[in-house]
Amino acid sequence: MGRTIQTRDGMALVRRDWPSADARGTIVIVHGLGEHIGRYAHVAARLNADRWSVVGYDQRGHGASPGERGRLAADDDLLVDLAAVVDEVRAETSGPLVLLGHSLGGLVVARFVAGGLESPPPAWQRDVDALVLSSPALDVGMTAAKRALLATLETLTPNLGIGNGLDATGISRDPAVVAAYRADPLVHDRIAPRLVRFIADAGPAVRALAPRWRVPTLLLYAGSDRCVVPAGSAAFAAAAPTSVVVARPFGSLFHEIFNEPEQDEVLGVLTAWLDTLNLLPTRNPR
Repeated sequence: MGRTIQTRDGMALVRRDWPSADARGTIVIVHGLGEHIGRYAHVAARLNADRWSVVGYDQRGHGASPGERGRLAADDDLLVDLAAVVDEVRAETSGPLVLLGHSLGGLVVARFVAGGLESPPPAWQRDVDALVLSSPALDVGMTAAKRALLATLETLTPNLGIGNGLDATGISRDPAVVAAYRADPLVHDRIAPRLVRFIADAGPAVRALAPRWRVPTLLLYAGSDRCVVPAGSAAFAAAAPTSVVVARPFGSLFHEIFNEPEQDEVLGVLTAWLDTLNLLPTRNPR
């Protein structure tokens, strides 16, 4: 059995490592809704070639990790789980630690970093050295009517799994990527009201804290995204200090920018930005 990460409620989340022999640091990848970390092997390979070790994991209720599909036991589960990953990586390595999150994972890592701007900081808050957001779910188009429905469902059935409504053709313009996604037995389409609530609340919280942002951040987002609202990324970038947040929209790309025909260009922007960083590891002991 491979390595696992223990959660506060006794789950063993599946961990995957792509080490680099001469790594200048570690990048922790957090995947999106309904998918799993195995879909990022090509991203890890590119980062390895740029001398970064990579750690990833299947979030609870996803991939090969335990937990009911698309459910949370507590509102902050995904953040507490990430803190456990960060603690483990910090204990194993001495170099800089960078978070990279896509879609829901992008929202999770952004909310995680935003915790450092709150007073007092949440118990799950940990310092990281840099942040990469890929098509983050900072805005999922929650109308007043949808929020009212969510409030009702939360009260009645907080963990009832329902379809997430994701149209697989919106993830990539490459038909082979869409076909592989649909055929992948580790991909699921479930989501429960408690997870929807986390998404609905975390996006506005991150955008509200953008003016005070201080962790070096690269924001890469799809201008033709049909899975999340690109305006959420644009609003975050507009509010954040330009000396801290570098934003790069890709106008014609669909949601999964690392799986688009232009993925080499996107990965090139990522590695070039990482090359500009002059990072010394920071950490807050727990």
